[in-house]
Amino acid sequence: MLASSGNLLQWITISLLGVGVIMVSSASMSIGGEATTAASLLGRPVVYALIAVAVMFLISYVDIRQIYTQRGWTNPAAWLLILAVILSILALLPGFGRNVNGASRWLFLGPRSWNLSFQPSELAKWAMVLALAWWGARYAGAMRRFFAGVLPALAVLIVVCGLIVIEDLGTAVLIGSVGLMMLLAAGARVWQFALMIPPAIAAVVGMILVSPYRMQRVTTFMDPWADAQGSGYHLIQSLVTISGAGPTGWGLGNGPLKYGYVPEDTTDFLFAIICHELGIAGATLVIGLYLALMWVGLGIVRDCRHAFGRLLGLGIIATIGCQAIMNMAVVTGTVPTKGIALPLLSYGGTGWVMTAAALGLLAAIDRLNCLEAREEGEGDHQRADDLDDQPALA
Repeated sequence: MLASSGNLLQWITISLLGVGVIMVSSASMSIGGEATTAASLLGRPVVYALIAVAVMFLISYVDIRQIYTQRGWTNPAAWLLILAVILSILALLPGFGRNVNGASRWLFLGPRSWNLSFQPSELAKWAMVLALAWWGARYAGAMRRFFAGVLPALAVLIVVCGLIVIEDLGTAVLIGSVGLMMLLAAGARVWQFALMIPPAIAAVVGMILVSPYRMQRVTTFMDPWADAQGSGYHLIQSLVTISGAGPTGWGLGNGPLKYGYVPEDTTDFLFAIICHELGIAGATLVIGLYLALMWVGLGIVRDCRHAFGRLLGLGIIATIGCQAIMNMAVVTGTVPTKGIALPLLSYGGTGWVMTAAALGLLAAIDRLNCLEAREEGEGDHQRADDLDDQPALA
């Protein structure tokens, strides 16, 4: 990969955040509302995006080797995971969690009058990636043995997913899927996970069966027109919004269906608004940016010589890619509706900052790749100079 892979990754991230700010601002327009340039430039989406970019650049200078070499309680991955578990538990407790649309997935930050909140599942998602990368690299020799290598990591993964699934099935499935991919990449045997597929499916089905609103989502997915004004409204409006877009859509800011017709138009269903206003061209742009992000990220992972860096980069890429696919599948009616955001686009300060931080780590991996390549080049040059200084044979 070119030495500028990390920079290219950061520019793609900034581009996605830019599209997110523009489309969230457009989707949040209201009839009779006053839209001014100052309000757009000083609004929360712009502030969150700037914070996300700043965090990404700061973390890109982290030496990931220092994360890997720390053991036990001095390892930041362990502390982040413990913090994520504690915050996820607090979000479920009355008086601590913020209930939105019937789900307690948020914690208030500061006084409630500030209307600032934090989503612990976002921290758990990335803390799990960091922890599994550390475990897989540290115990690479034991990963082919179930009880010594796989089971401890799998137990932590089950605990984290178990806490998240209570209020957020989609994110729990995402964390679990990426976690299993990382364990397989770390050296776990395929047959070990094949044996766990039936219980995992049974657990997901069980969570759906015991939850009336999840069962309703499944039945609505099968036939949304059976209750077009009730449970099927989300999906129907999303499909109508996308279907009438055409090659270039209605034009930025001109989409009429965002005015109260598409629920969650700035968050879970933002992709429908992108298609509505920017058409096939806008959808292609967004998908192209994600594909470029995946391509550059895979190149960085390929060039990394450290198992920890490779596993960490793989987990970051897999998380963003799978999450984007899941969101687009929901919006297009390919899978039942679930609350999962479009990475770096759907409005959410926690999601933007945490995802940008993860991509900052990926850029840090590229920085390490470039450093080691430069050091190796200097070493080869020095060895060549030493050979030139030796006397020639007679």
